[in-house]
Amino acid sequence: MPADPILLGSLGLVALLVLIALRMPIGYAMILVGAGGLSLVAGPMLVLNQLKTLAYGQFATYDLSVIPMFILMGALATKAGFSQALFRGTNAWFGWMRGGTAMAGIAACAGFGAVSGSSLATASTMGKVALPELRRYRYSGALATGSLAAGGVLGILIPPSVVLIIYAILVEANIVTMFMAAMIPGLLAVVFFLLTIAIYVAIFPESGPAGGAADRAEFRAASIGVLPVLAIFALVLGGIYGGLYNPTPAAAIGVFLVWVFGLVQGRITWTGIRESLVETASTTGMIFLILLGAELMKIFMSRVRLPQFTAEWIGTVGLEPFTILLLLLLALVLLGCLMDSLSMILLVIPFFWPVLVTLNGGPMQGAEGSGFGMSTDDLKIWFGILALVVVELGLITPPVGMNVFVISALATDTPMSETFKGVVPFFLAELFRVALLLAFPALILWLPRVLSG
Repeated sequence: MPADPILLGSLGLVALLVLIALRMPIGYAMILVGAGGLSLVAGPMLVLNQLKTLAYGQFATYDLSVIPMFILMGALATKAGFSQALFRGTNAWFGWMRGGTAMAGIAACAGFGAVSGSSLATASTMGKVALPELRRYRYSGALATGSLAAGGVLGILIPPSVVLIIYAILVEANIVTMFMAAMIPGLLAVVFFLLTIAIYVAIFPESGPAGGAADRAEFRAASIGVLPVLAIFALVLGGIYGGLYNPTPAAAIGVFLVWVFGLVQGRITWTGIRESLVETASTTGMIFLILLGAELMKIFMSRVRLPQFTAEWIGTVGLEPFTILLLLLLALVLLGCLMDSLSMILLVIPFFWPVLVTLNGGPMQGAEGSGFGMSTDDLKIWFGILALVVVELGLITPPVGMNVFVISALATDTPMSETFKGVVPFFLAELFRVALLLAFPALILWLPRVLSG
């Protein structure tokens, strides 16, 4: 081993960030740096021995089976026309108000995000559905694109969320508990975004004209069209929260119900099923490749003790635990501008989590002790939701928010500067939500305690 393993670990991190900046897929970058670092630390034979069993040991776990199931549910939901049904229904409810069509886009993003579990997929899918309607009612480019870019972030937090599942696996938290904890913060985001639009159009009335009110027959038909989506959401999450089944069978039930709904409506064809399966296999393969790379990086960093060194060093700098937590969250916001949410969670959580455990007084710290004043189990839940919220924030943070680029690619007639201008009010609303969740941890911890109690 080199004389200074900490230096080697630090150089490995720098190399990883450079490879990501050069647009190498993060899974390959992690495997390259992890395997290369391990070879330098313990020799190439250790890497070969690890690779012999690591992939099977990593992926042959029941918890990971939920990931392809929820991805398939989201892919089939897109083919089944859930996005169109959600937007028609929410537009019938909100469209008659000033700014109502933008509000309908937010509500539809929340509903579709609950099915797809992906922010980028939510932004892309709902952008294609809602942008034509927003243009038809002559919404300003800033409000139309900004609201959809912001609405897309709801996919990462509102359960079921693939990123939330990965976080739970990384820190060995209960997936069902994390789903419970995400519900109130997710609903708060929806409410704050709707209020943001209401305030925006009150200040700039011409930016969001009122649409025509739906007649009784149209309102009834649009509302009925939303019912299957709400029913599937209620059966999947209601069964999980009620303890009827675990997340994996819940996801399987969701896939079956979406498939049946699509067949009955005549929207899912055999070609659509094949495309959904290919999309699921591709996305799952990408996620599992990143997981394998993250595990190699974790072994490498454990060998050089960089996470432990970082935790010990931060513990000696004299800053309050809360101040350090704010700095870690700020780092997540900045990283969220540069990479997708899943990659970022896999990259930083193995470093950040040991630091927080150390600051909290160790893994056995009780709620009445030092640190953050809560048990390690509660800290897992609180920090996990905070981390996902600020990752959301990074997706719309100027000048590199990824959701903004997704929406700008769809709204070619709107300059990207206008989209960033439209995102700013939602960015401020997100900051307010982060402040609330930091100040009142009960907003995250209350529901799991009630439902688990």
